Amino acid sequence: MSLLARLAPHLPYVRRYARALTGDQATGDNYVRVALEALAAGERQLSPDMTPRVALYHVFHAIWSTTGAQLEPVETDETDASRRLMRISPKSRQAFLLTALEGFTPSEAAQILGADAHAVEGLIAEAQADIDAELATDVLIIEDEAIISADIESLVRELGHRVTGTATTHDEAVDAVARHRPGLVLADIQLADGSSGIDAVKDILKRFDVPVIFITAFPERLLTGERPEPTFLITKPFQPETVKAAISQALFFHPARQKEAA
Repeated sequence: MSLLARLAPHLPYVRRYARALTGDQATGDNYVRVALEALAAGERQLSPDMTPRVALYHVFHAIWSTTGAQLEPVETDETDASRRLMRISPKSRQAFLLTALEGFTPSEAAQILGADAHAVEGLIAEAQADIDAELATDVLIIEDEAIISADIESLVRELGHRVTGTATTHDEAVDAVARHRPGLVLADIQLADGSSGIDAVKDILKRFDVPVIFITAFPERLLTGERPEPTFLITKPFQPETVKAAISQALFFHPARQKEAA
C-alpha cells in the first residue's frame, strides 16, 4: 500500500488539528504540507511502532518543533486575551488538543509528543485550568434533535456560558441572531425541515464575526478542501469532553474575541 493510501483517511483530521493548534487554516495546512513533503522525500519516516494515525501526528509535531513554531505574542499592547494565550505553554496546548479534540489517549499523545503519559496528563490539566478562565459568552445552538440540543445546552451551561437561543431550522437560526447577537454558535449541518446548517452559519457570518463549532454526523460534507473549512468540527456521537474542549478553544483563539477583550 502506498504512503498516500495509508495516510489519506487521516489527513482531514490532522489538518483540522493543525488549524486548531495554529488558529489559522492556511498556517495549519502549510505545516501539514511540509510534513507530507518530508515523508515523501524520505526525510522523515512513519514509526513502525505506532499506528499510522499516531505516526502521522508524530511527524507533524517533529516538523512543528524543529521549525520553532509557536503561537507568538500579539505585537500590540498586552491584552487579557494575549496574556491568557501566553500562560498556556505549547506542550500543554498540544496535549490538550490531542486528547480532548482529536480523541487520542494520553498514552498515544505521549507517543506523539515524545513525553510519558503521566506528564501528558499534567499538561492537559494545566491547559484546562487556563482555558476555563475564559470569559463567559452567549451561545446559539442550531440543532434539530431535542435530546442532543438539551445535552449540548447542559454542557454549555456547565462551562459558565449562557444559552440565549436554540434553533431547529435555517430560518429559526437567522431569526435568533436578529434578536440577540451570540458570542458562539454550535451548529448541526442537516436540520429539521431539510434546510442546511452550513447555509445558516454562512448567513450569520455575513452579519457577525463569531466563532462556530459544527457538531454533525456528516463531517465529510465540510472536510473537503474545496472551501474554507471550520477549525472546530465534532463528529456525532460526541464525547462531552470533546465539546467542552472545542468551546474553550474556539473562544480562546477567535480573533474577534481577542479584540473584545482588549
